[in-house]
Amino acid sequence: MSGKMKKLAVLIVTGVLLCAVSACGKEEKPNPGDNLINNETKEKKSVALFSPMGKADADAENTLRTAQEQTIIMAEEALGIAVDFNTYTAEDYQEKTYDEVCVDRVHSGMDDFYLLNPDVIKMLGMQGALADLSGLESAKNLREVVKTANTIDGKLVAIPQEIVAYGLFVNKDLFDKYQLELPEKPEELLECCRVFKENGFETPIGANRWWLENFVLSQGFADLYNGGNTEEEIEAINSGKAKLSDYMRPGFEYLQEMIDKGYIDAKAAYTYEAIDGEGPDFKAQKTPIVMAYWGAANAESSYGKVDFHMQVIGFPTDLGPMPVVPMTGYGINAKSEHLEDTKKVLDKMISDEALSLYMEKNQVISPSKNLEVDCKEALKPLNDRINEGVYVLGANANLKVEQWGNTCLIVRELLNGASVDACMAKFDKLQEESLK
Repeated sequence: MSGKMKKLAVLIVTGVLLCAVSACGKEEKPNPGDNLINNETKEKKSVALFSPMGKADADAENTLRTAQEQTIIMAEEALGIAVDFNTYTAEDYQEKTYDEVCVDRVHSGMDDFYLLNPDVIKMLGMQGALADLSGLESAKNLREVVKTANTIDGKLVAIPQEIVAYGLFVNKDLFDKYQLELPEKPEELLECCRVFKENGFETPIGANRWWLENFVLSQGFADLYNGGNTEEEIEAINSGKAKLSDYMRPGFEYLQEMIDKGYIDAKAAYTYEAIDGEGPDFKAQKTPIVMAYWGAANAESSYGKVDFHMQVIGFPTDLGPMPVVPMTGYGINAKSEHLEDTKKVLDKMISDEALSLYMEKNQVISPSKNLEVDCKEALKPLNDRINEGVYVLGANANLKVEQWGNTCLIVRELLNGASVDACMAKFDKLQEESLK
């Protein structure tokens, strides 16, 4: 796996899912009548989780714990199984990415379960290194989007605690000021950008080097996921009967057009980190449009507190606004020495009871079809589309060519001056390699 994926891996797992997962339940004090020697020597069942961030202090107030921590504590208390943490830090692993370390640890059997990015789920799932989770009781409650994204060869190999959706964050006050409707089709977005540009907004769309692939994926796969022939089209791509580059070309040409017209600053986007780069101008109302994930609308450190009316909409396509949904998730090592105990822990973590707690704290879309988020007003347009079943998968384990990470890296080549044809040649090569 290329070292270029380091930042992307951290952004998806830690930035998007806020993966400060931990289990640090308070130690119970023995009753006076307890046999202290027996208590100290008695072994307690435990399973090991590898995650990108460590656990909170054991004495931390419950209100300060992350949603992940609270669901793990719930599982620990219900099952009597402790969750031990092994944590990724860049200092420990130097130039190795989180993804690379996860793969190494799974192959070495160092942990029982992991929080994984989409490309790693796909790789390990195809290798048979992840356990089948379809038999978990809680898996019966999952939305189809989760099953579709993380099922490989008939096996459900990963399950998230939230569905992460990407969309366009727009300054509705500026749209109203210039009498612009929120764009639903690609040409409508171009017209909005033209008006903003003519009225002194130097760069109508603030972009970073990680998330522009959402334009490509939404344009390229809108019909594939919403046209009624998803399985057939994916099989055609996997067999080589259909060219993956034919799906990607419209999105790349669209990006190139926005770059050529000055609606996106390619040089700035190539160096900008997510939110840190374009965020200040959006908050200062110097940039009318940015792209981000659902949770950014809730976090005050991102766009959860702005001085204007904000709306989050899907990416404009010929089929209307289209959310893009990449899928991370927890996967269990198929060779875990504590396989059944680990399955019990994960089953509890993704139960409706635990997910309800998680959703209440984070205000996110639940992977359970039984739970509906009470989202803030700004997110309702995006939430409505997902509830209608209208979306594009940003990651799909059924596609032989991994799409989220590869598309991101090839978009970065476009930002750095590569032609659309050169970018399409990259996709053709990836597809050819997948056929061997």
